[in-house]
Amino acid sequence: MTNSLALLGVKGGPAIRPGSHMPTSSLLRLGGKVILIDAGLGVTRAICDQGVPLIGIDMIFVTHLHSDHYLELGPLLHTAWTAGLTRPIPIIGPVGLDGYWQAFRQAMAFDIDLRMRDEGRCDFAGLAQISTLDEAPTEYGDITVTAMRNVHPPITDSYALRFVADGVTVVLSGDTAYMPEMADFARGADLLVHEAMLRDGVDALCNRMTNGDARLRAHILNSHTDAADVGRIARDAGVKQLALHHFVPDGDPDFTDEDWENAVRQHWSGPLFLGKDGKVIEL
Repeated sequence: MTNSLALLGVKGGPAIRPGSHMPTSSLLRLGGKVILIDAGLGVTRAICDQGVPLIGIDMIFVTHLHSDHYLELGPLLHTAWTAGLTRPIPIIGPVGLDGYWQAFRQAMAFDIDLRMRDEGRCDFAGLAQISTLDEAPTEYGDITVTAMRNVHPPITDSYALRFVADGVTVVLSGDTAYMPEMADFARGADLLVHEAMLRDGVDALCNRMTNGDARLRAHILNSHTDAADVGRIARDAGVKQLALHHFVPDGDPDFTDEDWENAVRQHWSGPLFLGKDGKVIEL
């Protein structure tokens, strides 16, 4: 298996519209494992589009409990179950993820119980082996995973993740405001995948909203990282490659790839990938 990272969904926020990408999720192939990071809307189809069977997922990480990062976790597991999944999948995420899993099973109890009786399916509840993210380095086979609490108010249990295996290091920022500590966390990584926003685009996005107020604008500006600062982090960390995802705004024709690149290039001159749904980055 070739080491790679596929950007399954690169849109910031839960809503989709004509012309937008899908919400956040990434598929990491590293250390002989297939690892899903976040499970936003559309993730199940996106995994299959990468040629990966749903029963082939080895681990799942959830960075925080905003819906665009775990809305489709239950449907993904249910669909994998109907596709033949019979073994538990380790799912590592913040406190509260087990409550989502219990509520999803309760909501789907009629179908789950029926399929177990009528079709001979295995026990569904045991397919999710949920544990809480630990900031200490943790070994999963040949992969070392380290989490770092990031800055994403009002959520406090929100994390960046660092994966190391096969001499390769991949860091995902998670959703976060600018934090200089990210440069230390990503130091020397082969790939840094960082969220990004354009401040002018935030105003344009909020001006079009019909069901939000000034609090939405304040949240976005206080909880996410300006694209120029992403370039600063990549430079200070000395990473080998930088990819942007979780774009805010996304799908706005007034903000093009050139706008994103110009912002990042204020501080970063190295290899840059502007994320698109389905884009694969070889490692």
